[in-house]
Amino acid sequence: MPSLDLVFDLLSNRRRRYALYYLNQQSDGVATVTALAQNVVAFERIAAKDADRDSARSPPDRDADPADERETVRVELRHVHLPKLEDAGVLEHDRRSETVRYWGQPSLEEWLEHAHHKEMS
Repeated sequence: MPSLDLVFDLLSNRRRRYALYYLNQQSDGVATVTALAQNVVAFERIAAKDADRDSARSPPDRDADPADERETVRVELRHVHLPKLEDAGVLEHDRRSETVRYWGQPSLEEWLEHAHHKEMS
């Protein structure tokens, strides 16, 4: 069971949270890195729309190329977030098949579900 410090460290990054939201929703906990990247971008767009609605600040760049955005997120996941989650024992990343298997952690999921509710509701 990860410590509370580790749980909050893992959940402190928005893209890592979004990847965990998606993995936690999968019945078998398995996803490709490409599917993770697509869903992280989708969560970011939802969050951006909510922020636009709730504030007077200018919206994010809607002209960004979605393929470039997904590729940027995919690279960041592969080189930053998935290794951190793997080191924490939360998932396994098979680099050959570009597949991720999430290992459920009750203490992490409790806070993950709370964060998802606050962030996406």
